[in-house]
Amino acid sequence: MGIIKKDLLLVLTIESVVLGIVLGFIIRPFNPSNDTISLIGFPGEMFMQIVEMMILPMIVSSVISALAQIRPRDAGRIGMVTVVYYMTTTFLATFTGIILVSSINPGDPALVHSLGEGTLDDTPLSTLDNFLDQIRHRLSHSSIQMCSFRNMFPENIIQATFQQVQTSYIPAKPRVHRISNGSVVYNATENVPMKRILVYENEVNVLGLIVFCTGFGVILSVLGDQAKLMINFFIVLDAIIMRWISALMWCYPIGILSLVCKNIVDIDNLSETAQALAMYVVTVICGLMIHSLLTLPLLYFCVTRHSPFNFMTGMLQALATAFGTASSGATLPVTFRSLEENLKIDRRVTRFVLPLGATITMDGTALYEAVAVIFIAQLHNVQLSIWDLFTISITTTVASIGSGSVPAGLDTIVIVLTTVGLPAKDLSLLLTVDWLLDRIRTCVNVLGDGLGAGIIYHMTRERLIEADNDELIRQIRTDIKMLNTELPTVVQPSCTLQIPETVSEPSLQKFRKGSAMEIAEKQSLLSVGNKEFTV
Repeated sequence: MGIIKKDLLLVLTIESVVLGIVLGFIIRPFNPSNDTISLIGFPGEMFMQIVEMMILPMIVSSVISALAQIRPRDAGRIGMVTVVYYMTTTFLATFTGIILVSSINPGDPALVHSLGEGTLDDTPLSTLDNFLDQIRHRLSHSSIQMCSFRNMFPENIIQATFQQVQTSYIPAKPRVHRISNGSVVYNATENVPMKRILVYENEVNVLGLIVFCTGFGVILSVLGDQAKLMINFFIVLDAIIMRWISALMWCYPIGILSLVCKNIVDIDNLSETAQALAMYVVTVICGLMIHSLLTLPLLYFCVTRHSPFNFMTGMLQALATAFGTASSGATLPVTFRSLEENLKIDRRVTRFVLPLGATITMDGTALYEAVAVIFIAQLHNVQLSIWDLFTISITTTVASIGSGSVPAGLDTIVIVLTTVGLPAKDLSLLLTVDWLLDRIRTCVNVLGDGLGAGIIYHMTRERLIEADNDELIRQIRTDIKMLNTELPTVVQPSCTLQIPETVSEPSLQKFRKGSAMEIAEKQSLLSVGNKEFTV
């Protein structure tokens, strides 16, 4: 029955994507009003709000509970391998995009005349202001020096649950100088540039929370027996959140259908734009396909010696959800389920690797940004040198790290454009096709996170098995299995409870025969040596 339910949910998710596309193109010719479009997208809007409501407690409980069950030295190894993998795949994605767009050369200068020039707000934007909201730098005329950290280390962890730092600009107060020229005295106003300030935006600081929860979970693991009660609390919290999300998953098809249909209906001049930017779209899609069907699977096969396509088949539901929602965060619960239930990846790996990957690493976004920047350069007949291409590759890789916290993915491209001195006003031309490319690159992001979890699990599996021999960790994992096991509806009058080998003689009497209603309480009694712990 469970297999039928999982297959049914997968089929419904894929059908909702297809049906949303079909309905969108059927409704478009009728030119629906703005109110009608809002009604079409209302179920999807409510769906996204429900999912986003669950993301914060899910990340906190999953990261802490996972790291609390790993020995500190193993957590360090997993973290190191995770960072190396994510940085490597992001750079490979950027390199693929640069090679492809330079070879195909989709940027025809005539497109600027046919589509018109784009528009851009007059607010000045420094080279790294968007990225600096993740890691703060001070800009000088010749170099960029790191000064301190912003969102990665929030000053108030409670505030980080609903606000994060963003860079803004305000007009600076002009300076007036009194100048004397012989007998004439007059005032001169000095032109002062816009002043950069830091403001707080109403958005969850996911990166800061992950950093905090990582340290919290590692400390719990170090404390061991002393923190057993707190570890069990987060394990139970994680089980509650995942049970809730499992019930909400049946709402995913309805929300995905609404989101896809609304996006297609709401596009202006779809046919004209598609013809003008066809080569650009083809270039981006080809790059994403090469990265997701060649680069990532080859990397997975080289490390694990297992078929990557069998692994990708187990992630079909997560990929379909990623295409429908265009959000790695909203897809996170489905990705958890796909890897843990279908592919049998250890939850201690998935609960740490996947939230981190969904926040800081965007392979598809990095490739897309590299193609978009060089495409705009080709529109203006700008010849990029080898050094410019190298700068684009490095800046795109670094900028994509913080793109998970930026509301609009196109905003991060301004960072790269400013770095190489390209005009950012034509960036709005790409908005007309971003609805499609955003969904495809989200699928690539989710696939990269999933394959990364598989690679990291393969590289750390022996250490995790060795850690299972630790008495405390073994008992914690037994508690998790108990949480996932439903009590029988028919209660026998008497049953025998399996006695742990480590139970001391004084505690043995408490594990004798008793009613089944007392089993849960008895299982929570731990005995290590001659000490008893009640959870």
